[in-house]
Amino acid sequence: MAQDLQAHAVRYAREPNEANREAVVLAAIPLVRSVVGRLSIPDHPLATREDLENVGILGLLQALEGYDPERGTPFVSYAYGRIRGALVDYLRSIDALPRERRRKLAEAHQALDTLRQVLGAEPSDQDVADYLGISLVEYHTLLRDAQCRFSLSLHSPVDVDGEQIVLETIPNEDTFQAFEQIDRASLREYIQTLIKELPEREQTILALYYFENLTLREIAGLMNRTEARISQILGKILMTLRTQLTRAQSRAA
Repeated sequence: MAQDLQAHAVRYAREPNEANREAVVLAAIPLVRSVVGRLSIPDHPLATREDLENVGILGLLQALEGYDPERGTPFVSYAYGRIRGALVDYLRSIDALPRERRRKLAEAHQALDTLRQVLGAEPSDQDVADYLGISLVEYHTLLRDAQCRFSLSLHSPVDVDGEQIVLETIPNEDTFQAFEQIDRASLREYIQTLIKELPEREQTILALYYFENLTLREIAGLMNRTEARISQILGKILMTLRTQLTRAQSRAA
């Protein structure tokens, strides 16, 4: 499958006509659909699967126009970055979270990181709320915002070039595996280590939500918690992972 896509892309680079262009698009549809399938699609009228596949195809076409096979880069690797980038940019463009809420979420990230270093342990929700100078209720609202918005955080770049995202570093046997060209062993091991360091309850919630595809309500029922509390915990997990990855990236720079 990846070989067919490569052959079509090389043919188009040599003879950029409509027929060769269409052949690339047809061969790349499984790739586009697989990238879309890895996203947590928000409940938004402009984020249907069809909308996202169309956006992904636009990213594919941009990659096709800029692809030079003489450089030796497999087209699937080159196109993948453009497809994912187009999708993430589009989802961010329809993000309804106000700028002020986004600013407060960034402050919450920083507060978590600072308090972990100062306390030498995981801060409580009350610790973070006190540090931010807000009520516990408001902090819990921020965590729910994080859960809703940062469901995309596992699809956000974790490297400077934006060629790799968090979720891809976690083993996931699906149709996209046929397209995998990049060695991700080291980062995968690091992500797995981070997840293993989470409390058992948080590991369970992460697995149930992202890999078992349970809803927040179903997880709440299994764990004897309210749906709102599960949302808060998931938001905090995502903020924690994102903060640790950003810190690791900074150390490696």
